[in-house]
Amino acid sequence: MIPIQNIYYMLSYAFQVLNPKGYKQVSVEEFDNVSEMLASILSKGVSVQIKRGVGRGYLERTEPLCSPRGRFELSESIKTNFLYKKNLVCSYDAFSENIYMNRIIKSTMGLLLRSDISKSRKKELRRLLVFFGEVESLDINNINWNMHYNRNNRAYEMLLSICHMIIKGLLQSTSAGSKRVMEFLDEQQMHHLYEKFIFEYYRKQFPQISVSSSEIKWAIDDGELYMLPIMKTDIMLEYDDRILIIDAKYYSRNTQVRYDRHKIHSKNLYQIFTYVKNQSYHLKTTSCNVSGLLLYAKTDDEIQPNNTYMMSGNKISVKTLDLNCEFSEISSQLNKIVSDHFDIVTQ
Repeated sequence: MIPIQNIYYMLSYAFQVLNPKGYKQVSVEEFDNVSEMLASILSKGVSVQIKRGVGRGYLERTEPLCSPRGRFELSESIKTNFLYKKNLVCSYDAFSENIYMNRIIKSTMGLLLRSDISKSRKKELRRLLVFFGEVESLDINNINWNMHYNRNNRAYEMLLSICHMIIKGLLQSTSAGSKRVMEFLDEQQMHHLYEKFIFEYYRKQFPQISVSSSEIKWAIDDGELYMLPIMKTDIMLEYDDRILIIDAKYYSRNTQVRYDRHKIHSKNLYQIFTYVKNQSYHLKTTSCNVSGLLLYAKTDDEIQPNNTYMMSGNKISVKTLDLNCEFSEISSQLNKIVSDHFDIVTQ
């Protein structure tokens, strides 16, 4: 089980916006459950957003008006008899706070008010809901989470990610209230957070290393690429003449068992091997050395993968990252990966 405080640290790296002083209070709070922690982050984030200004956008409205504007809807005006009332049905764009992102935030805060969080937290959320008076709620079971972010709404990315965790977690929670992290945040949510955390950790802690999520081209002889899948790495670290491709994996079981024998997930090993060999092919005329690492989050299983193999001239490692410890120890584990592969001295 991952300590709740470590989830906060992972979120802090995944979303750099949590680092400013406005969130310092959250970082030192003690939380009884994950929903309480996420509610605290959301309330602080919404407070910051309100100070900046609640996001607005142009939304189309259609209504009868005595002073026409926008596009006239003549057929609708005749059908509804508004013409006899000296009104005309018009469609026009209005600059409104009732945008979809604000509706998700309001719906999430409403859900939290019905959940097992402290009275003081609920009081804080009610105070914030006053600023969303013109915003409509959504059916939380049918929210479209496919969002497009730009420089104007980038601040909402963290808020909506927290909303997603809260809604998915509370919908699957029981009435018991206090939930283990593995139960509140499902495996898919934790996988995305785990991957983003590792990516941002290396990007922040090792500025001398190029950190990317690069696409690897297939080593094709005849140029035929039809129907071949895209090879997109989770994390690629580049330093001097060395490249390390990391595939981050978060499973409830990180080995497959057959006849009481533990084996590495074959599809994961095939994938990292394919990444490494294709990248090596494109760099064969250079002095670059390419390695691969399957980095699993450690589970409660007695047997954990921790192996290194030399495969056709490339090093492929399979290791686990223990998240059930002090965060300083998590940092040490991640730093050791860098020192082992790039000979960089870490603290």
